[in-house]
Amino acid sequence: MTFESLSLSKSLLRSLASAGYHQPTPIQQQTIPHALKGHDVVGCAQTGTGKTAAFALPTLQRLMESANRPTTGAAKRRQRSGRRVIRSLILSPTRELAAQIGESLVTYGTFSGLKYTVIFGGVKQHSQVKALQQGVDILVATPGRLLDLVNQGFVHLENVEILILDEADQMLDMGFINDLHKIVAEVPDDRQTLMFSATMPSEIRSLARQWLRRPTEVQATPEASMPELVSQLVYYVERKNKQKVVTQLLMNPERNKTLIFSRTRRGADKIARRLTRDGIYALSIHGDKTQATRRSVMQKFGSKRPPVLVATDLASRGLDFSDISHVINYDLPNAPEVYVHRIGRTARAGASGKAITLCSSDERPQLRLIEKLTGQRVPVEKAPMASHELRTMTKKPETAEGEAAPSPKQAGQGKKSRSPKWRARRKSKPSRGSTANASSRGKGGKGSRKKKKEGKQVAVNG
Repeated sequence: MTFESLSLSKSLLRSLASAGYHQPTPIQQQTIPHALKGHDVVGCAQTGTGKTAAFALPTLQRLMESANRPTTGAAKRRQRSGRRVIRSLILSPTRELAAQIGESLVTYGTFSGLKYTVIFGGVKQHSQVKALQQGVDILVATPGRLLDLVNQGFVHLENVEILILDEADQMLDMGFINDLHKIVAEVPDDRQTLMFSATMPSEIRSLARQWLRRPTEVQATPEASMPELVSQLVYYVERKNKQKVVTQLLMNPERNKTLIFSRTRRGADKIARRLTRDGIYALSIHGDKTQATRRSVMQKFGSKRPPVLVATDLASRGLDFSDISHVINYDLPNAPEVYVHRIGRTARAGASGKAITLCSSDERPQLRLIEKLTGQRVPVEKAPMASHELRTMTKKPETAEGEAAPSPKQAGQGKKSRSPKWRARRKSKPSRGSTANASSRGKGGKGSRKKKKEGKQVAVNG
């Protein structure tokens, strides 16, 4: 099947051809025909399967058609005045993913004549407000910044014709459910709604029943299916030894780009710092980083000399690189579905990849849940032993007799010891009330003052 067979307009086909796209992916083949007819669609597909084009292409075409054939008086007046209003709203959970959707719209809509902009938090709003005031047809936004600008009166959603929810399950995981309800309440009821999610838990199906009208369900891959070209293995490693094992794994010259997943933001920073200390070029990325820092890290990761990237699950779906060779799960995720998203970062665009998981004894129940979800056993291998250089870096120095050297405190190097002179003075100082004490007070002592007083009394009596 080709894009020509999907009834796309000549301008979109021209954009796709110039970008080098000729054959649609399965999710695009199933979604585009229904979306072009104006049907609501709920789609289940993993990251990297072409979901963005699946909703972007029909959205661009429908907006071009409605702009050329206005059906309402307000639309006709807008066409005469040239004023643009937001006619499509695309919601994304992360800044990185929103930026990528914006870049895709630029690619696919080169010859569409439509205008679009992206808004997200973490940066100043001035440039975003300025773009909105100039007028846009399509708005890509994260829920938090969108509601902020709605409350300030800079965003108006009463003319939205197409609402798109991308990575809906992740937005729920991030706690955006209340924000989503507020946003949906702002858009018209007679809209077209497209919802895409990597998984289909009961919460997503419940929202689909609320917000979509008789939706067409499409599913490009089985739910929680594993990428075919990913080689998986697990090492049983206790937490205190994980850092050493990771350092040893990263000494493998066969790896290209490596992505390490940490469950927490502090953990990601800590891993990156320790790798840097061990002489490995590493950077971390997560939600606490500023947008400028995140953009800089992403650019470095896409360079010819990429660092090892340590990321949290929040940033995992916002990464879009086709040449990641290794994914390392430093911590196992709390939800087994997240494991599928993590290892889906490698083995993309027909390439092969490797997913390595470090599992401590308290994480084995989580591993069993992952295997139950995917229906596959992850092969277990023996953790690699540290090299001689790494053991030298982490091993305590030994004495000549082969015994471990004493710690600084044991060697008297911990707290600063008092000087020997002070100890000598303390030992030589007699106890209070002794004869030596009385005789050692000298002229300034109590006995000397008593003798002077007696001498004065004798002088007066005389």
